[in-house]
Amino acid sequence: MVKSNDIEIQIQKAKAGNEQAFTFLLNTFWNDVIKFQLTKIQQESEAEDITVKTFAKAFDKIHLYDEKYNFKTWLITISKNLYIDEYRKSKNEVLNLQSFSTKDFDIFDANPSPEDQLIIDQNLKELLTSIKQLKPHYQEIINLRYFQEKSYLEIAKILNEPMSNVKIKILRAKKLLAEIIEKKK
Repeated sequence: MVKSNDIEIQIQKAKAGNEQAFTFLLNTFWNDVIKFQLTKIQQESEAEDITVKTFAKAFDKIHLYDEKYNFKTWLITISKNLYIDEYRKSKNEVLNLQSFSTKDFDIFDANPSPEDQLIIDQNLKELLTSIKQLKPHYQEIINLRYFQEKSYLEIAKILNEPMSNVKIKILRAKKLLAEIIEKKK
C-alpha cells in the first residue's frame, strides 16, 4: 500500500517534470482507472485506450491539479469525462448514420473511389513520414500497437518489458508524434 505522503511527493515531482514520478503515479493508479472504465465499457481494449488517454491528459494538465482533492478522484473525473466524450461521439456517429435513408445513396460500394484512395494513400504516407521522425523504439511501439493492433500485454511480451513501461512509451510516442504532425501544419 502506497502512503498518501509518498503520492504527494511524487505529484510534486511530476509537476516539476520528473518522468519517474509519472511512472510511479501511472503504476499506482492504473488499476483504479482501468477498473472504473471496465465498469462502463465491456471491451477491454477500449477501456485501455481511454485509460491511456486519461493519464496522458492528467500528465499534460498536472500543473492544474489542486492538492485539496484526492489524486485518484481527480484521475477518475478525467477518465469519466473522456468516457462521456467518447460515448457522445459514438452516439452522434450512430445518429448521423441513422439520419440517412437508403435512397440517399445511389449505390453502396465498400471500395473507395480512386480519388478517395489517393487521399487515403497521401495521408498514410504523411503519417508514416512523421512516424519515421520518431526514435526507433517509439516507431516500434507505434507499429505494434496501431498497425499490428497488439494489446499492451502482447507488446510487453514482445519487447520483454514491464507493461507499465509499454504504457508510458505509448503515451510518449503518441505525444511526440502529435507534436511532429502539429509542426507540419
